[in-house]
Amino acid sequence: MRADGLDVSVAAIARACGTSRNFLYANWKTVSALHLRALTVELAQTFVAANRTHPSDGTVQGITEHLTQVVRLVRRHPTTAAVARSSRAAMATAHTVTEGPLVRVATEHVGDLLHPLSPCGGIHGNPVLYSRPWKILWIARPAALCPEAVGDHDWEAQLDGGFTHLLHDLLAPWAAHE
Repeated sequence: MRADGLDVSVAAIARACGTSRNFLYANWKTVSALHLRALTVELAQTFVAANRTHPSDGTVQGITEHLTQVVRLVRRHPTTAAVARSSRAAMATAHTVTEGPLVRVATEHVGDLLHPLSPCGGIHGNPVLYSRPWKILWIARPAALCPEAVGDHDWEAQLDGGFTHLLHDLLAPWAAHE
């Protein structure tokens, strides 16, 4: 698992999945499937880490701060940089993919964050809000998948500022109701 830019041990993946290393070795037929599982676990852990440092209070401002922290964590994560270094094709695909396990995990987490904006039925009860997780993911990708910016405070500030501004525009209808 330490090849191809991913620095995740099989034991860590097994713990996060609630299973054993032997089960993973026996049931994941390809290394790429196991890598995808590792990335999915890392993405979920990024949302958890952001929740510890910048928890969302259910307001547009709180959600924005939380998601901006998630974007920073993904950008600064060693895996993001390793994938960017080792495979330009994989990074280009990550910028344009519209369906897949990672997109589903990210949109589910964003949807959970947006749930308090519509107290009656959550995002599923509000058709306009229901479209926002995918749109948020779409605007978050350029800021999150730019490991070259790490260490350049101006570049990172521009990426975070652009993402925050676009996110405020997407969530403006709910900010008026707070």
